[in-house]
Amino acid sequence: MELAEEIYESIQSFCNDGDVALEDDDLHKAYQSYMKAWELIPEPKTDWEASTWVLGALADVYFFNENFSALKESLEYAMHCPNAIGNPFLHMRLGQAQLELGNTEKAKDELARALTGAGKDIFENDDPKYFNFIIQFMQPPEGQDSW
Repeated sequence: MELAEEIYESIQSFCNDGDVALEDDDLHKAYQSYMKAWELIPEPKTDWEASTWVLGALADVYFFNENFSALKESLEYAMHCPNAIGNPFLHMRLGQAQLELGNTEKAKDELARALTGAGKDIFENDDPKYFNFIIQFMQPPEGQDSW
């Protein structure tokens, strides 16, 4: 199933506006833009791939605002949308939320999925505590002495 072209283009436009605002550290404007995109996605939202990437964009806003409860909730919902399970970025953000909320077992699972799916580079732009947390429980790739 594909979204109507007009709706798809509007969602992309709002997301592009949100991305620009996020780069400018205007988290409020980014949130507003992403929410406008979210509102355009028809029900049931879990049927649309656009939901996955809009929720992924919102994840950054929640993460940078340190709203870990909203981050966890939105990404748990996202995991019911197309192509979310197995997406290293979404697993990383969900793992970060779980760790910040004290759910260490769930954090281990999600951060391990991110690390095995994308390697250590996925962690390079965030606080090293997330990478340092997960490597305590993970073996380096075969043929390497460390991560």
